[in-house]
Amino acid sequence: MIPSLDAAKIATRDPQTLDALRDAAFDIGFLKVRNTAIRPARMRLVLAAYRAFFDLPEKQKRVVDMAVTGANRGWGAPQSEQVDPDANPDYKQVFDSGFEAPETGLSVYASNLWPSEPEGFRAVIEAYYRDASAVAMDLLRGIAEGIGEDRHYFDDKFDRPMALLRGNYYPPRPDWAGDKDFGIAAHTDYGCLTLLGSDGVPGLEVLGRDDEWHALQAAPGEFVINFGEMLEMWTGGRVKATLHRVRGSTDERISVPLFFNPNHDTNVAPMGSGQVIRAGDHLQKRFKETYRHLQST
Repeated sequence: MIPSLDAAKIATRDPQTLDALRDAAFDIGFLKVRNTAIRPARMRLVLAAYRAFFDLPEKQKRVVDMAVTGANRGWGAPQSEQVDPDANPDYKQVFDSGFEAPETGLSVYASNLWPSEPEGFRAVIEAYYRDASAVAMDLLRGIAEGIGEDRHYFDDKFDRPMALLRGNYYPPRPDWAGDKDFGIAAHTDYGCLTLLGSDGVPGLEVLGRDDEWHALQAAPGEFVINFGEMLEMWTGGRVKATLHRVRGSTDERISVPLFFNPNHDTNVAPMGSGQVIRAGDHLQKRFKETYRHLQST
């Protein structure tokens, strides 16, 4: 069973809640949190902004098409990603934005591409990015204590984060979809921690320890948390990255994951191993395996 925890109790270091957070991170790789600084009404505003963008004619979305860039900023058309090489490209649409530091020349810090419509879109998304990052940082502080480190172990490693905020639009499952077609196919996230808000429509499925797929949903204002390959590696396998997918249904669905990842040069090799694995190298490798427009670069 995937627990639902009170974010305020994580922030105040309630021992029982921190124990539950650690157990979920170590055993399941998924949990839910409620009572964050992002209230349901705020989440609905963010979801409405993404919905208004995805409702635009394709011609307008093409103006900010990430396919013409060397980065993952802007709109991603259906079938622009393939997270599972054994499945067909995913049929969802996305809109990506993230931390900007274009002077570095690094694609993970590229400038964002903002559409001129819908009105106010950029302001809503940038404000949410800031506040969602603060929620994710509080959760990582709880994880730090869970693995026996100082509560602020991760703080200086996330002051220029390769954090990517995404809006996902999953249309109703197409009539032509077969066994290898998904909104997003089975995968583990690439980075550290994912904070996922959604419109409450079912769709997310998590692979349990029983090798069965289990539905997981959360209403606006409650968040699904999962952990990625980078944090699993960094913690020597103590934190688990778990397979999940969206097959799709007769209903459209919008979700908003914040992929909260550390600074580019952070060493994410297993703690104490003496190895060096830069976070940016790991992410860029995985992005090139996923984004079809980056595979020729």
